Amino acid sequence: MPDRPSSAPLRRLAVVAGALALVLGGAAVPASAAPPGGVPCLPDSPSDPTCLTGTLDDGTPFGFVVPADWDGTVVVALDFVGSGPTDALTQRLLADGVARGGTTRGVTGWDIGSAVDNQAEALARFEAAYGPARHAIASGTSMGGFVSAGAAQEHPDAFDGAVPMCGGLGGSVAQWNQKLDTVFVLEQLVAPGLPVLEVTDVPAAQRAWIQALTAAQQTPEGRARIALAATIGQLPAWGVRPDGTQPPPPARQDLAAQQEGAFLALAGGPLPYIGQAMSSRPALTAVVGGNPSWNTGVDYARQLQAADPEARRVVREAYAAAGLDLEADLGVLAGAPRIAADPGAVERFAEGLVFTGELDVPVLTMSPVGDQISTVAQQQYYEQLVRRAGDASLLRQTYTQTVGHCTFSAAEQEAAIATMVQRLDTGHWPATSAPAMNARAAAAGADPAPRFVAFTPPRFNRPLA
Repeated sequence: MPDRPSSAPLRRLAVVAGALALVLGGAAVPASAAPPGGVPCLPDSPSDPTCLTGTLDDGTPFGFVVPADWDGTVVVALDFVGSGPTDALTQRLLADGVARGGTTRGVTGWDIGSAVDNQAEALARFEAAYGPARHAIASGTSMGGFVSAGAAQEHPDAFDGAVPMCGGLGGSVAQWNQKLDTVFVLEQLVAPGLPVLEVTDVPAAQRAWIQALTAAQQTPEGRARIALAATIGQLPAWGVRPDGTQPPPPARQDLAAQQEGAFLALAGGPLPYIGQAMSSRPALTAVVGGNPSWNTGVDYARQLQAADPEARRVVREAYAAAGLDLEADLGVLAGAPRIAADPGAVERFAEGLVFTGELDVPVLTMSPVGDQISTVAQQQYYEQLVRRAGDASLLRQTYTQTVGHCTFSAAEQEAAIATMVQRLDTGHWPATSAPAMNARAAAAGADPAPRFVAFTPPRFNRPLA
């Protein structure tokens, strides 16, 4: 049975009419007048593009780049403004006849709801200038991936599909509850006294945490407790080294390498998990006016028991090697005072974006299996929500055998967007298996070789319900 078609293009026509008035300063426009378009830009581009720039109602800048032979598809992303017009993915899409553009997070920050709405407003400005798009696709990385999934859920009247990449699809509240768990366990067992929620000096907190974790990693006891915290937080057992180099994925039988990978995910590379936890926590707390995270009622022994069996084995072997009593440490965690959330802050954070699983347009996700920021277990939770809502036919999920946050090649991203375009053109999903995705990326001239892989994420351990 064919998937139900999107009616977004028809519903967008009324929005375009209103936005056209904004672009033209409110002047009367004859019904036969052509859209004004943009201005020539990027003179060195073989796609001979034009560009549209402007400012949304809340002061957020937006911009689009459109090839001369635009085929009617436009991709809209958070974080496009700035380097987006000249990055490798944009150049590839322009060569394919696809327009790309979007906004910046500079104004909205962790106000996710406003960032989601801005994608629809930016699209309306684009269509007022260039005419209705044949396919409008929300697609971004990191917070932009989160926002693009939100755009599909909240604005199916504007977008025909979404390709969220490396977004934390557990939702605002759930993913930050899980980050609280990780940092709470580390503070209790590895670095007492370091900040968990109250981060007043971000650079100092980041330095203190990385120094503490690095020192702990030098001892058997520290390695065991780092493994426990990483397993409870569902971090990958694979991380980027402090010098930015990427080790190969650890073998499943190499427990020491898996423990080291968990440490690197926490404290290695240019964007360590603990560093992002320290930098983003005060920002999101300020946006929602209080603490939106809690661990009241959380049983960390049960969290460990529900973890991936291989990760549990790493923990138990590390504890045995250190001569530590795992049950004693779990007892410490059980007896530690819990952190309660501010109910008003939870409500405001949830208003930003909580995924319901209800889809009216197709969504194709793309996630690195070794992403330390947008942990891959969140993809399981998103799939579960969509399946429970009865919309599984609208979702496909893909994974790359890459380490670090959003470490895709431009060709891999291009392949994912091409897959969505084919889905929208035909009304049916093309093959989205790892071999099929690798073939698309290879056909696009992937360098390095495409790295899509068959993968089943572990069950997310901090769902809202």
